[in-house]
Amino acid sequence: MDAQAMLALGSAIAIAIAVFGGTSAQGKAASAALEGIARNPAARGDIFVPMILGLALIESLVILAFVIANSLVGKIA
Repeated sequence: MDAQAMLALGSAIAIAIAVFGGTSAQGKAASAALEGIARNPAARGDIFVPMILGLALIESLVILAFVIANSLVGKIA
């Protein structure tokens, strides 16, 4: 296996792990927020905004992993 193949494989594995981790974290965060809202509907505003902020930060980490993996693939020439 040469260096280019290892770089391509590493990029694919990195984005796969990032996407899997991001989606599982988003699912858990949304589930916990919806459960909290179901238990106490009056706290919807106190739960909803931090949940959206957390989901955006999780998604930004996945996008960052995609950018890094894409830049590594760009080095294959």
